[in-house]
Amino acid sequence: MTQISRREQNRIEREHRILEAAMTVFAQSGYSGAGMDAIAAEAGITKPTLYQYFESKEALFSAMMRGFRNEMLDVFQHPSDEGMVQDLYLFAWDYADTVMRPDMLALARLIIGEVGRFPEIGRYYQEAGPDRLLQGIMTYLDSCRAAGRLEFQDAELAAEDLWGLILSAPRTHALYKPDLVPPRADLARFIHNGLRVFLRAYSTRPADDLTQLEKLTRLPPPASTGDA
Repeated sequence: MTQISRREQNRIEREHRILEAAMTVFAQSGYSGAGMDAIAAEAGITKPTLYQYFESKEALFSAMMRGFRNEMLDVFQHPSDEGMVQDLYLFAWDYADTVMRPDMLALARLIIGEVGRFPEIGRYYQEAGPDRLLQGIMTYLDSCRAAGRLEFQDAELAAEDLWGLILSAPRTHALYKPDLVPPRADLARFIHNGLRVFLRAYSTRPADDLTQLEKLTRLPPPASTGDA
């Protein structure tokens, strides 16, 4: 195992702290209202130091969104030994635990409020986050189709179906009801049903896959990343 120097470790830790600070400021102020001064202050560093790590607010926002995307796509990039159903199940919970975070919901609300006056903010948010996540889902589903595990004509529509089925309703409710914090049992209800519908529609072995899914749904939901 390669060891990293103390200097490199400090750099990684500082970058992580900057990204956490950026999420706090973006969630409080929106994209247009967030300033590099405020982000530097939240991270406990000087503004020149912040620019040593990220050359612009756009670069910082993109890095922040890329980190969330990578967390959600990790199971697709490192598939489990248990196969496709396990991968889809774990992705569904990683996706839910990310997009249902209070700060992610707050940021989404602010972006929605900004796009009327600043349409470019909506485009930038979409390109930095959801569009790239969608591409990652499509790549995984295409690999499953190539392996004979899924059948569809349009990878984009299949990917849109996947994330729409597992979480569209509870996320929409949470976006417009800030005081609503759905319990994990409620999220499980939507996730499990969405995966059942997806597998019935696209699996080449729906009976076997649904049996495996039912075994997973009898287990407690995976621990939220926010519980760590």
